[in-house]
Amino acid sequence: MLQANQAQIMLQLQDKMNAKVNPEWLVTRSPFLRAVVIEGAEAIEHHGWKWWKKQDCDLAQLQMELVDIWHFILSELLLQAEGEHQQAQAAIFADIDQQSVQFDGQDYHFSELELLQKLELLIGLAAAKRCSIGLFSALLVDCQMSWVELYQQYVSKNVLNFFRQDNGYKQGTYRKTWDGREDNEHLVELMTQLDASADSFQDDLYQALHQRYAVSK
Repeated sequence: MLQANQAQIMLQLQDKMNAKVNPEWLVTRSPFLRAVVIEGAEAIEHHGWKWWKKQDCDLAQLQMELVDIWHFILSELLLQAEGEHQQAQAAIFADIDQQSVQFDGQDYHFSELELLQKLELLIGLAAAKRCSIGLFSALLVDCQMSWVELYQQYVSKNVLNFFRQDNGYKQGTYRKTWDGREDNEHLVELMTQLDASADSFQDDLYQALHQRYAVSK
C-alpha cells in the first residue's frame, strides 16, 4: 500500500518538475487530464488490442505508461488543490480504496473489468475531466505492480524528465531516441543496474543517463 511519506515525496517532486517546465504552472492550468487520455491510449498500444493479428504485451513499457499517467494525475490533483500538497495527498487517500466508480449513468466495478476495459474507463473519465485513484490502483494490480514499485519507477521517471529538460526538451533539441531505442527503454535497462533503495539513487541514475546519452548516436 502507498505510504503517506511516499505520496508526499511524489507530490513534491511533481510540483518541482512542473515548476521547472513553467514557474507559473498553477496559473497556466495546463490540461493534465488530456495527457492522461493520450498516455492511456499508448498503454493500450503496448498491451496490444488488435484482434486481427498476433500481438505480445510489452509489460515493462505498459508499466512505464502507468508511471507517466501517474505524473499527470498528481499534477491534476495539485491543480485542484491550488498547489496545497496536504490537500492533494488527502484526495489520494480518500479515493485509493474505492472499488467502483459511476460514469455516464453506469456503475463500473473494477473487479468485473479486464485490463483493457479499465484503461478505456480511465480514458473516458479523463476526457470528462475526472480521475479515480481507486481505478488507477486496480490498474497497478493488473499490470503486476505494487505501490512501492510505482514509487520507485516514478522517482526514476522523474529523473528522466529532469534530464530531458536539462538537455533541451522544451527547446526541441533533445533526442528522445538514442541508438535506435527511446529513452524510456534505456531508463528501464539502467534502473535494473542500480540500487533503487540507495540514497544516491536519483543522482546515480541521472549520471548513468548522462553518460549513455553523451556517447550515443
